[in-house]
Amino acid sequence: MILTVTLNTALDITYRVRSLRPHASHRVSEVIERPGGKGVNVARVLAALGHEVTVTGFAGGGTGRAVRERLAGTEGLADALVPVAGATRRTVAVVDERSGDTTQLNEPGPQITPAEWGAFLDRYDGLLSGASAVALCGSLPPGVPVGAYANLVRGARSRGVPVLLDTSGEPLRRGVAARPDIIKPNADELAELTGSHEPLRATQDARRRGAHTVVASLGAQGLLAVSPEGRWHAAPPITLHGNPTGAGDSAVAGLLSGLVEMLPWPDRLACAVALSAATVQAPGAGEFDRAVYEELRGRVAVTSEVTAAWNRLTHG
Repeated sequence: MILTVTLNTALDITYRVRSLRPHASHRVSEVIERPGGKGVNVARVLAALGHEVTVTGFAGGGTGRAVRERLAGTEGLADALVPVAGATRRTVAVVDERSGDTTQLNEPGPQITPAEWGAFLDRYDGLLSGASAVALCGSLPPGVPVGAYANLVRGARSRGVPVLLDTSGEPLRRGVAARPDIIKPNADELAELTGSHEPLRATQDARRRGAHTVVASLGAQGLLAVSPEGRWHAAPPITLHGNPTGAGDSAVAGLLSGLVEMLPWPDRLACAVALSAATVQAPGAGEFDRAVYEELRGRVAVTSEVTAAWNRLTHG
């Protein structure tokens, strides 16, 4: 069983409009509601790939009930969310059909009490005993200690469970110091962590700060991975246009899938890049276009000559 932790779960709402214009009224052509939050998105992709997944975190109020109702119909996915008094947040994505751009509005999440945090820690400790890997994903809701992920990383490591951390800011900084097996920042998150805007240098610095392996998500340029086993750059064969929301979460799912299947790193990265691209072609986060995924997976270019390849990519 793969365990995903989403401390700030959400009900994702996607609006599609013909053209998004400031200071104007819009007619919405389509509304889609899905269970969300980064770890929930990761879990839904993993379940679609055939893995047994358990989701934990917090859920409360009417939006929390809606999230749990929608999760209940997902084959291979178990709900271990901890109930809280506050209402689960909503996230709103507005897709501009003319340009293809997406505007994201994220609520902060419910206030978590010390008793609710304690109940989650008990649930998490119990779930680790049956986990083959754990993913710690997303932002922290109000009331959760800023060092929460560092604590959860240490808990997984003490039980011998591989742990992937995907967050940002101070929670990432503290979490890295607890020595997670994998971190998956995007370029901005990596630069904020290390102070370097050169991805290869920044990934190496993030490893020195405690991460065993760093997989940096670089948008259309793919993934850059640095680990004790080597360095790789994985690039999609084509650039696809669509809704990029959740593409990074699908990359995390690909990395976890490859981890539990014990695939070599180039195959893990090819899976992650193909899933990320296939998510851009899907209606929303937590989903992917299976035909696009199958078609692209064998075409992802993975090179271990990172220094030379990266110089060509960034300097022409």
